[in-house]
Amino acid sequence: MAELSTYHAEVDRDGKVWRIRVPEVARTTQARTLREVEAMARDLIAIMDDIPADSFDLDVTLTLPADVRTELERSAELREQAARSQAQAAQLVRRAARRLRDQGLPLQDVGKALGVSFQRAKQLIDEADKLAS
Repeated sequence: MAELSTYHAEVDRDGKVWRIRVPEVARTTQARTLREVEAMARDLIAIMDDIPADSFDLDVTLTLPADVRTELERSAELREQAARSQAQAAQLVRRAARRLRDQGLPLQDVGKALGVSFQRAKQLIDEADKLAS
């Protein structure tokens, strides 16, 4: 089976439309929505190179506006920070449960002190024991 040619669609925002550049055919088209981008790019390539729209691969690269990219990058940083904080908080509550157990408290009391069920208290202690070994 013959390998399909790959065309590239470089997409960015231009006012109220998405601009689609296809370097291989040295032409540009546009789409109103991102959902339309692939079809518009395929139609442009098919017309310019006189080939069927399904006879090639299409690699679409989307470039969002700089201000949007900045916000998304900051959002990703905050999600990573939150995940680290959540992992640290989980570690601390496991250690607290284990310390209470080591001080002789029954599981019911450990759960009550931590505001969780005794089943959850046992799970926390088991996880702490497993991590400690």
